[in-house]
Amino acid sequence: MTDSQHAMNAHDAHDAHDAHDAHDAHDAHDAHDAHEHEGARVGYASPAEAMQAPREDFLYVACLHEGTGIAEPDFLAVVDVNPDSDAYGQVTHKTPMPNVGDELHHYGWQVCSSACHSNLQRANLVVPGFRSSRIHIVDVASDPRKPQLHKIIEPDELVKKTGYTAPHTVHCMPGGIITISMLGDKDGNAPGGFAVLDASTFEVLGRWEHDKGDMEFAYDFWYQPRKNFMLSSEWAAPNTFGPGFNLEDVAAGKYGHKVHVWDLEQRTKTQTIDLGDTGMIPLEIRWLHNPEAEEGYVGAALSSTLWHVHKNGAGWTADKVVEVEGREVAGWPFPLPGLITDQLISMDDRFLYFSDWLHGDIRQYDISDRAHPRLAGQVWAGGLLGPVQFGHNGAGRELSGGPQMLQLSMDGRRLYVTNSLYSTWDNQFYPGLESWMLKVDCHPEGGMTLDQDFYVDFGPARGHEIHLPTGDCTTEIFA
Repeated sequence: MTDSQHAMNAHDAHDAHDAHDAHDAHDAHDAHDAHEHEGARVGYASPAEAMQAPREDFLYVACLHEGTGIAEPDFLAVVDVNPDSDAYGQVTHKTPMPNVGDELHHYGWQVCSSACHSNLQRANLVVPGFRSSRIHIVDVASDPRKPQLHKIIEPDELVKKTGYTAPHTVHCMPGGIITISMLGDKDGNAPGGFAVLDASTFEVLGRWEHDKGDMEFAYDFWYQPRKNFMLSSEWAAPNTFGPGFNLEDVAAGKYGHKVHVWDLEQRTKTQTIDLGDTGMIPLEIRWLHNPEAEEGYVGAALSSTLWHVHKNGAGWTADKVVEVEGREVAGWPFPLPGLITDQLISMDDRFLYFSDWLHGDIRQYDISDRAHPRLAGQVWAGGLLGPVQFGHNGAGRELSGGPQMLQLSMDGRRLYVTNSLYSTWDNQFYPGLESWMLKVDCHPEGGMTLDQDFYVDFGPARGHEIHLPTGDCTTEIFA
């Protein structure tokens, strides 16, 4: 049966291998000392508890002016998403960075649910400049709706203490540290690695890894504390992707196609999985939220394939489980790839979502059968395959760009989407990109509907990564 046929049967009865059972088994993990720090504890004791979090009233969105021709600082936007608010769907506050040219991209918390045993509090966002290698520590505790800059780590300090540039993924880690993937060396070449900050003082502590072996590139990472492992993926060196995409660089071996397994405690690389020619540019890693899980997924952007990574005896393996077929488009020398640029997993581990930035669709897969994802929903939000009109009965505007960054509410009902990938790639593939944020309503038993009444206009700036104010499906890791 094809994916399209599966989507048509999204609401049919199916054998839902009960993804909730695994979570329920861990809800009582010593109650995770769940109430020991009542009112002060950071994060959630379990995925099930996270799903009971209050509905989000506002979101944080990293917004950039880099690449727009406007010489103004990037900023962290606060967007009202309370449907009962007069400011619903509007940017209510902007926290500008002090410099021009940072290129805000990915960012994260200084602590998350993996630190729920500690007395640390969720007070700061760690917001790197991907292009500048400057790291901003933003205070969101004093006034969550009006974040303010707390501290800046200049690139000179970062390079001096780590030898790395181009900070990307930010994750809190047990032990009171923040780990950040770094895509380049001091000159913007490969290989990169990982930098570590103190989660209380934000001092740069140096490199995270003790031995990265023959790792060629860096990008995203995810870790599982109870299972003592970490998985990392690959993009390319900043000097390669920074100027824009060049197909010749792929043939020259300048883009990644591997994922790496690490011993979390020893901080050493223990295995490399080569995804080959059908796993080019493996970007986002999303693991099941069940803290006992030994499986997750990696999206290979250029190949437009989804890989199921799982334990296999003493080692790890990756199986291709979804492939988005290329489409013939005038002016393209080869079939246009979907370009899977972001993905996430619902907190109950039932649904996986990914975006095809070039094709323009957002897909929802039921992953109850982990090795055989079933297409359950699909919506269109721009893309190069043809114009997509937004608004009731197509009476609104044509959507610019394609769906890119995704964020899902804790209860799995609302998916938020922005359309900026990276400034030079935006300009290359979508000249004159007009940035937006949309909302997709996700149905409990599968299926999605694009909300035709929710459209956030960032003006000349471009919206990138989205986070909920108390943690979300892409920040929370459970110990």
